[in-house]
Amino acid sequence: MKSQVSWKVGGQQGEGIESTGEIFATAMNRKGYYLYGYRHFSSRIKGGHTNNKIRVSTTPVHAISDDLDILVAFDQETIELNYHEMREDSVILADSKAKPEKPEDCKAQLVSVPFTEIAKELGTALMKNMVAIGATAALMDLNTETFKMLIANMFEKKGQKVVDLNIQALEEGYQSMQSQSSDIQGDFELEEGSGSPHLYMIGNDAIGLGAIAGGSRFMAAYPITPASEIMEYMIDNLPKVGGTVIQTEDEIAAATMAIGSNYAGVRAFTASAGPGLSLMMEAIGLSGMTETPLVIMNTQRGGPSTGLPTKQEQSDLMQMIYGTHGDIPKIVVAPTDAEDAFYLTIEAFNLAEEYQCPVIILSDLQLSLGKQTVKQLDYSKIEIKRGATITEDIERDPDDKNYFKRYALTETGVSPRPIPGVKGGIHHVTGVEHNEEGKPSENAENRHNQMNKRMRKTERLLIEQPVEGELKHEQADILYLGFISTKGAIQEGVERLENKGHKVNHLQIRQLHPFPSQLIQDAVDQAQKVVVVEHNYQGQLANIIKMNVNLADKLVNQVKYDGTPFLPFEIEEKGHEILKTLKERV
Repeated sequence: MKSQVSWKVGGQQGEGIESTGEIFATAMNRKGYYLYGYRHFSSRIKGGHTNNKIRVSTTPVHAISDDLDILVAFDQETIELNYHEMREDSVILADSKAKPEKPEDCKAQLVSVPFTEIAKELGTALMKNMVAIGATAALMDLNTETFKMLIANMFEKKGQKVVDLNIQALEEGYQSMQSQSSDIQGDFELEEGSGSPHLYMIGNDAIGLGAIAGGSRFMAAYPITPASEIMEYMIDNLPKVGGTVIQTEDEIAAATMAIGSNYAGVRAFTASAGPGLSLMMEAIGLSGMTETPLVIMNTQRGGPSTGLPTKQEQSDLMQMIYGTHGDIPKIVVAPTDAEDAFYLTIEAFNLAEEYQCPVIILSDLQLSLGKQTVKQLDYSKIEIKRGATITEDIERDPDDKNYFKRYALTETGVSPRPIPGVKGGIHHVTGVEHNEEGKPSENAENRHNQMNKRMRKTERLLIEQPVEGELKHEQADILYLGFISTKGAIQEGVERLENKGHKVNHLQIRQLHPFPSQLIQDAVDQAQKVVVVEHNYQGQLANIIKMNVNLADKLVNQVKYDGTPFLPFEIEEKGHEILKTLKERV
C-alpha cells in the first residue's frame, strides 16, 4: 500500500478531460484523502492537448508530484507528451481506439483498455470517461460505491436511465481492467483515507468566498483567463446576500465602477489578469489620488501581450508595484495557497478602507485554477474594519458653510471619510491635486503637504503576517524565498534537503509592497545563501528584495518561465548544487 498516488488524465480539449479529473478527484475527496490538482489546458475552446494531474495523499500536500503513477490516455499525443514523468512501475491506461504505442525510451507499462468501444456499446462514446474511471478504480483497488453515489448526484436530473448507463460504464471499465491486472507490476493501492471529506476548491473560489465573507456586495469585471472563475463564483453566490455583479464592457469600466461603489460606501472589487491590469492603471491612480478604497485581484498568467494565457507565470510584480504614473500609496499582498487566499482577501478589504488606497491581491494561474484541499475555514476569525469611514450624520456649526475637510492633514495620513449623503460631510472630489476640502489646488505648499499626507499612510505598514514560514535555524546553509504558489514545491524540496542533514530555512512573502524589509533582512542575515524562487525571466521578486535588503553576494536566482509549475525535485536539485559550492569553498 502507498501513502500517496499521482494520477493524470489527458486527451483533446473538449472531450471531457476536465470532468474526468473532477469526478475522480471529488470521489477521492469524499473518501477522505488530501488532494492537489493542476490543469494543463490550451488557449482555445476545443482541440489541443489538455491534462489534469491530481496528487492524492493520506496527508496534506501543497504541490503537484515530481513523477506520475497512473496516466489515463485517450490519445497517443497524451502518451508522447507525458510519459517522461513515469517510472518502470508506473502504468499507462490507454484507449484501445488510439492504437497506443510506447515510445522507445518509455519506462512505464502500457495497458490498452477499450474505453471508447465499451462506451459505444452502451450507447454513446461520451461515457468513455466513466469507463476510464472504472479502470482506474480497479487498478487502485478502490471501492466504487463512492463513485456510484457521485454519478447518481451528477445525473439525477437527466433521469434514472442516464444514471444507470453511467454506472454500468464504470462497472464495465472496472471489470475490463480487472481481467488484465494480474499482468501489471507495481503497487497502486492507497492506504485508507480518513473517510471524511475536506473542503476542496480552486483559489479563485476561495477568493470569491473571502470577498463575500469580507463584506463585499459589488463586483464589476470583464472576463479573462485565469480570473473569470472569480466572477462566475460571484454571479452564482453574491445575489444570495443581496449583492450585485456587473460584467462591464472593459477593464477600465470595471475598475472605475468599483471605485464609484466604494465611494458610495459599498465594499466593491474587480478581478483580472495582466492585460486587464494594464488598462486599469489610470483608475488605480484615481483611487490613490482621491483616497478611495479599491480592491483588485490580479491572477497572473504568461505574458507579454496575449502571451501564454492558460499557463503559469509570475511576471506582473513590478507592474503592480510601480505601474501607475505618479506617486500614490498602494498595498500589494500575495496569498500562499487557497486557504490563505480566503483570509487574505478579507484582510485586503479591511486594508483598503483603513488606509483609503488601492489594495492589489496578487495571485497566479497555479493558485487561481489549481484545485486543492483546504482546511475547515474559521469564520470566527473574520473581523470587518472600516477605519475612519463615517456613516452617521456629523454635528457641525449651522453657520459653518465650508466643505468638510475630507483630506485633512492628519498625523497618520488617514482622514475621516464620510459616505455620500451623510449630513455635514459634503466635500469635493477630483482627480487633480486638491486642498483639504477637495477643491482643486496647484499651490506648491499644498501639493507638498497633500503628497506627504498620502504617502505616509503606508510608510510603516505591516500586515498581521507579512511572511509565512519559520526560521528553524539561527545559521542556515540556505534561505529559500518565494511568493504565491511556489510555496508547496519549495516546502517539499526544503523538507528533502533537511532530511539529508542540511540546514534550510524557508519564507513565503505575503506582503510585497510596502516591503517588510527588516523581517527579510533578519532572515537573510541568518543564511549563507539566499535562493529566490519565482516564475519570470527577470527575477522580479529578487530585484524587489535587492532594492530593500542588503544581500551582499548571497543571492541565487531560481527562475522558471516555460509556463509550467515548479516541481519539488527542481528545488531540491538547486539546493544540492548550492550546497556543493559552499562545501568546495570550505
